[in-house]
Formats: sequence, structure tokens, C-alpha cells
Amino acid sequence: MSTSEKPPVLDFATDWDHTDPQWVSDPYPIWEDLRQRCPVAHTERYGGGWFPATHELVSQVANDTENFTSRMPIVVNGRLGDDAPPAPIGVVPPISSDPPFHHIARRLILPAFAPKPINALEPQIRALCEKLLDDMEGMDVVNAGHGFAQFIPPAVISHMLGFPEEDGDQFREFVHIVLEGIDEMDQEKREIAFQPVADYFEKQINDHVENPRDDLTSYLLNVEIFEGQKLSVEHVFGTMLLILIAGIDTTWSAITSSIWHLATHPADLARLVNEPELMPVAVEEFLRFYAPVTMARLVKEDFDFNGCPMKKDDWLLLGFPAANRDPEVFDRADEFIIDRAENRHLAFGLGIHRCAGSNLARLELRVAIETFIKRFPTFTLDDPSVVTWSQGQVRGARNLPIRVR
Repeated sequence: MSTSEKPPVLDFATDWDHTDPQWVSDPYPIWEDLRQRCPVAHTERYGGGWFPATHELVSQVANDTENFTSRMPIVVNGRLGDDAPPAPIGVVPPISSDPPFHHIARRLILPAFAPKPINALEPQIRALCEKLLDDMEGMDVVNAGHGFAQFIPPAVISHMLGFPEEDGDQFREFVHIVLEGIDEMDQEKREIAFQPVADYFEKQINDHVENPRDDLTSYLLNVEIFEGQKLSVEHVFGTMLLILIAGIDTTWSAITSSIWHLATHPADLARLVNEPELMPVAVEEFLRFYAPVTMARLVKEDFDFNGCPMKKDDWLLLGFPAANRDPEVFDRADEFIIDRAENRHLAFGLGIHRCAGSNLARLELRVAIETFIKRFPTFTLDDPSVVTWSQGQVRGARNLPIRVR
């Protein structure tokens, strides 16, 4: 059932839907209402699920691996069948893995996302941003989403994985299939729609087996999970899919949300242009205030969670962005403070599944903003009514026309 066919939400406390037009366009008033009125909202949609809206409750779920499993991090219509990779491995390790396997799977990818190899990518990322901005030369209105941000993460991730950079359009379509099209089809139709994704990754794996090179895909194919034991092809496939999808959509969304903010808050734009030393703390505030990601868990067995009678295989959608605006934790939580000094936000999650790619996301976000505001020190939204936002578990501006002169 598509979004247009679904009944609208009348009360998000008892019938929440993260693809409802109200939630997609402006979820923040919804979350504030839930924090005060119903901090753990419920829905019968998607087969049943819960949404904790406070920092305390989100933290409880994120750190509880006894009562919640991570084997399905994306809320969809239906559940994986008996033939799917079960916990503790899951379909996209390590984010779909439970302890103790999670630690093993995560440890394998951490070296690729450590500060040293990530920082080495800065010249490449900066050159890409400059080229994209060069292509906008002479324009009065530029599209910061379709003409800028959407091209940055795919180029970076394809370089890391050793995929053809010219396949960026396919990668963005993969993002839509996996993350944004969750309510457009049932499980059977989703499996059909996913087949081109599977075919693409199978092709890349076969090519890397035949032609090994110095990239993350070849590393995954050759690394030993235990002495003498390499990763299964399914494990390699899942981790590559995770890196591609998560690495593209989250950062793309963070960049566009940040530019949208600067276009609508001229005082913050002026400060960032005139006080470039603010950039590190500003990046953290962009991440707090416009955190793009919510992640899902499944209830392992029936149990009571803070008075909520949760059933086996109920969804838990972790509202990290909602937690980031909880006034019980953040001073002036509903205000964007560009020089906020203390900022222990949850944009990258918390617990064992905290984002392994946070160094890369911060780098791409910082360089994208730096290059954009240097090229265009003043700008505004060209037409606020045509700005669109992605739906699902990753939120960011998509169509973002910016008037630069």
C-alpha cells in the first residue's frame, strides 16, 4: 500500500507512521507532543511497532541487547522469512548483528574508517565539491540537493569500495529501494525490486575475485574472521550493501539539511562565513539539530517495557533525532545554537551499534559546507514551497533550490 493509499494519521501516539506526510515534512512538533503526552507511541502499521521519543527511553532500548534484536534495522511491511540470515549475523552485518558476533563483524571494518585513512580522503572530497560548484558557475539559482549534495557521498563510497564512480545514479536508486520505498510494496514486491541491487553487488564481488585490488571490497573478500576462515560471500555482500546505502543517504541528508538551515537563518550563515573557526562546533550542532537517522530493533520475546506490553517481533523505531531535542538533556534543546559548546548528541546512535563511519560523515559534511559557503557567502531558499524531504528512516532535503545571487 503506497503512501497515497494509506489512511492519514490522526493521532501519532496510537497510530504513528514515519512515512506520513506530516512526519516527513516536519516531525519535530510531533516528537515534542509525544515526549509530553505519550513518550512511547504505538502503531498497528507495519505489523505493529513502538516509537520511544525521549532521550532516556531511546538510550534504554539502544543499550539493551537482551530484549531487542538488531537483525532487521529497517521497518518494512512484513518480517524476514525463515530462510533469511538469522541473528546474530543478520543481513547487513555488523548493524544487523547481535552479540557476540557483532563485536567480531564490527572489528573487521573499523580500520577502514579510522581517522588516518579517512582524513587522507579530504583532498579528493574537496576537489569533488569544487568541481560540482564550478559546474554551477554563472547560475542565479543552484540546486544544493540534486546538483551538489547527492553526488558527494556516492563518489566517496564508490572509491572506497572500488565500484565505478559513474554508477552513482544506480546507487541513489538503491537507496530509494532499500530506505525510501518501504511503504510502496509488500515483502514479495520488495524482493523483486531488490533483485537489481543483488545482481549489481554479485557482479562487483565476482569482478573483485577475478581482479583483486587495493579497496574495501577486496579487503572484505580476503580478511579472515578467524584464523584460516574468510567471511562468507553473504557476509561480504551485506557489509558492502550497508556501507553503500548507509554511507550515501545519511551524509547526503546531513549536508542538505545543513545548507537548508543556513539558507533560512542568515545570521548563522554570516557567523560561519566570518568565523570559520566555528566550523567544528557548528558541524556537531547540525548533526544534533538535524540528525538524519532513526534505526529499528525487533522485540525478541513478549515483555513489558516501561508499562508498554511489547510482543515478540514488534518493531522499535529508535528516535535518535527526537532524543537530540529532549529538553531534559539539552539546554535550549529546540534552538539551533551554532557555537554550542557541550553537545553529546546521538546523531550517530549509541551503544554497540554506534555508527562506525562517523569520521567519514563528519569529514564530508564539513568539507561540503566549507566549500559551499566559500563559493556562495550569501544565499537564500529560492522557493520554500518546492523543497522536498526524504521519507523513511533517513531524513534530509532532496530538491533544494538555492538563490545565490
